[in-house]
Amino acid sequence: MSLYSDAQAIIENALLAAQPGEAVKKALSGIDLKNKRRVLLIAIGKAAWHMSQSAIEYLGDRIDSGVVITKYQHAQGPLPHVEIFEAGHPVLDEATLLATQQALDLSSDLEEDDAVLFLVSGGGSALFEQPMVTLSELTAITEELLSKGADIVEINTIRKRLSKVKGGRFAKHAAPAHVYSVILSDIIGDPLDMVASGPAYPDNSTSEEAFAIAQKYDLTLSDKARRYLLLDTPKHLDNVTSRVTGSVTELCLSAEKTALLLGYTPLVLTASLRGEAREAGSFMASIAEYHQHSKKSLAFIAGGETIVRITGDGKGGRNQEIALSAAEVLSKLENTCLFSLGSDGTDGPTDAAGGYVDTTSFEKLKAMGIDPYEVLLQNDSYRALKAIDGLIMTGPTGTNVNDLTVLLIKR
Repeated sequence: MSLYSDAQAIIENALLAAQPGEAVKKALSGIDLKNKRRVLLIAIGKAAWHMSQSAIEYLGDRIDSGVVITKYQHAQGPLPHVEIFEAGHPVLDEATLLATQQALDLSSDLEEDDAVLFLVSGGGSALFEQPMVTLSELTAITEELLSKGADIVEINTIRKRLSKVKGGRFAKHAAPAHVYSVILSDIIGDPLDMVASGPAYPDNSTSEEAFAIAQKYDLTLSDKARRYLLLDTPKHLDNVTSRVTGSVTELCLSAEKTALLLGYTPLVLTASLRGEAREAGSFMASIAEYHQHSKKSLAFIAGGETIVRITGDGKGGRNQEIALSAAEVLSKLENTCLFSLGSDGTDGPTDAAGGYVDTTSFEKLKAMGIDPYEVLLQNDSYRALKAIDGLIMTGPTGTNVNDLTVLLIKR
């Protein structure tokens, strides 16, 4: 098999392993809903449709009604008992507000013997929202944080305080009904108050931290938004049970298993890769350079979530930048490739999951008059990789558990 075929096999198996179906059913097996008067299903995030499908298969008619909110083109048809909405991500839109209001209306005036089955996955911060400021201001704040390289924890710390549903406020809204949260984590370390900005989990962040983030990135805030940053969020909730169903570790373990079957000696470097995407790509390339004389095939695996600092106005994503950043060093080696992708099938505001480069990629780009260094300065990795067939295209995958980066050295 070729390097590219090996990469495809690792990608396919990793995405299969990260599917939420069986994990959701396993989480539900420990939840007793027999004595509940009504059971509502509310699902938010990029994996919301698939998580809901599994829950409905498991619980059947026990679910009375529900609302599913996912990203555009991520729903795969109607589901019984629930109404499905699609909305904007990573920047919310009017469809987000409409869908969220439907969920709030459905879960209002609940009683103590009612239950809310709350299915949460990555992307829920943008897809589940009723802001305390105007939509235009919240959108501008989110875009400013993204463009300045804020990480997901920093972004969510700000968004919680400008929201009627984040930071535990949705659970307060649903009280006295019990909220059973089943969470597919897309944040390193699975901090439950940060996944989708923790709508049904006590908030561990503070107003002081939020204000420090605003100062760090010199955010443009109205007086109203600044006042809301000082408001406290719920620190204790007695009507919530939370279960985590999956994380990036499963992606890494699957990649390790597949690489071993393909004849590589695999090593999982980390499941908490952070920092700037360009630096991560350069680091992975330096590992390849160090091991270029290996007599055996090697696979180095990393999971996590990097950031992109916007310096241009091009098109791309963090995983595409990781791949492109490694291309020049890989051009000096033999039988080596690097690929990086988002487990949800989208990388930044593009239709690609990520990028693939090997020892030929850099020279192909130069032959086309494309300077990879200039491309990275312009954040235009999508167009560069597309020109050399280096984009990884999976379409929506139905899951969302961070990113996977793999370096293969084939002997």
